[in-house]
Amino acid sequence: MTEFTKRPDGLIVPAGINRRGFLAGTAALGIAAGLGSSLVGGEARAQEPKRGGHLKLGLDGGATTDSLDPASYSGSVSFVIGHLWGDTLVESHPETGAPLPSIASSRESSADASVWTFKIRKDIAFHDGRKLAVADVIATLKRHSDEGSKSGALGLMRSVKAIEEKAGDLVLTLMEGNADLPLLLTDYHLIIQPDGGVDNPASPVGTGPYKLASYEAGIRATFEKNTADWRSDRGYVDSVEIIVMNDTTARIAALSSGQVHFINGVEPKTVPLLKRAPRVEILQTSGKGFYSFLMHCDTSPFDNNDLRLALKYAIDRQAILDRVLGGFGTLGNDYPVNENYALAPEGIEQRAYDPDKAAFHYKKSGHDRPILLRTSDAAFPGAVDASVLFQESARKAGIEIEVRREPEDGYWTNVWNVQPFCASYWGGRPTQDSRYSTSYLSSAEWNDTRFKREDFDKLLLQARSELDEAKRKALYHTMALMVRDEGGLILPVFNDYVNAASASLKGFVHDIGNDLSNGYVGSRVWFDS
Repeated sequence: MTEFTKRPDGLIVPAGINRRGFLAGTAALGIAAGLGSSLVGGEARAQEPKRGGHLKLGLDGGATTDSLDPASYSGSVSFVIGHLWGDTLVESHPETGAPLPSIASSRESSADASVWTFKIRKDIAFHDGRKLAVADVIATLKRHSDEGSKSGALGLMRSVKAIEEKAGDLVLTLMEGNADLPLLLTDYHLIIQPDGGVDNPASPVGTGPYKLASYEAGIRATFEKNTADWRSDRGYVDSVEIIVMNDTTARIAALSSGQVHFINGVEPKTVPLLKRAPRVEILQTSGKGFYSFLMHCDTSPFDNNDLRLALKYAIDRQAILDRVLGGFGTLGNDYPVNENYALAPEGIEQRAYDPDKAAFHYKKSGHDRPILLRTSDAAFPGAVDASVLFQESARKAGIEIEVRREPEDGYWTNVWNVQPFCASYWGGRPTQDSRYSTSYLSSAEWNDTRFKREDFDKLLLQARSELDEAKRKALYHTMALMVRDEGGLILPVFNDYVNAASASLKGFVHDIGNDLSNGYVGSRVWFDS
């Protein structure tokens, strides 16, 4: 079993190994080609972190319908809130995505990766003073495995057959082997709560670096430093305030005037304006997130694959990359995986804008009426503009798209995963398995394209338990083609994460895991003065 310890400088290393040995060992494992600045130094740690101050984050992605129950988290604001007050069993390396210890200090698996044993730290207390126990971890994982929970992690947890304590350790027995299990447990819904949050799932009592002080859904949340935090390399500021700012102009004005120190969701077209502002820095990070349009495969008229193909050929991806993202991203190919994922598919022909092919499939579909596309800038920065571009490019193929702009407040509750054709955004997931399990497995709660295929599910389960990487990569290649050619996902672009911050804010970690430094922005940064 791999044991880890934390050095005084905050570096997490295997017990008994010095820094040089750690780098050599992890390089041999393929996970140390440039360790994240939050762990070993680099640009963000070239300066010793300073403590103190009140951090203000102006974030979009919040709504009055938000809940503090981690099972329901979906938008950017909830994503950051959860990482401030809570912890998961495992975290991921910001540059490589490899698993790192968190509440679980070490792990080991059976030879077929079907039984996993985790050692749980004994030196951690919840915000209310209760000592964290293995029973709390078990209750948390069981709650998110309950079909009645409607947890965003339910699709991931369905592969777990037994969750139990043995000899003081957490033991997870799976229905089949899964070499990726530690990374699946980094899912931000799986925040460990006292007694699993069963009695009060919306109670934000966790083990994170900050305690929730006040909360107004869709408006504001404030946090105070957890002085009993078990880490030394997290939580540098004294307090954090999240101000929900779904309006792009409001966020830019707030940062430029010094009302907030950090904003997310920066639209590329506003980058030149922000660059002219004194003491403002643009933070651009490559990742796994994507901007998309979703069609419900089980709902007319999108239950016709020719219509789905017509719309996939009718979108001008390059125009969206250039005019909406300003080049801050890469082209998508209608499957939800890019080169930032391990074992990413190779050699799949890039789907290009082709009005003739779009017109062919549209005529074959037999559909001849306007198609309603619901959109909002809550979906992703520039979503309305992207929808209009989609409308224009489709018109050249004889396809009429009616663009309806929906209110930003409540978009993720009332439109996404409800309406049959809408703009959407997905952040990254640790692995291809978790990406597909979250939203393409037939039984997944967040199967937002209603792509339900028994043959796909079988391939997913086969890939999950396949320990031969070459065979596993081949399975993922087949799955990508199925989603690309028969699914309801229109994925024109993978976006770079574009945020902005005051120049006085230091320590931002560029994390491929997801936007907002994989949700940890509030606890990783500090003030220079």
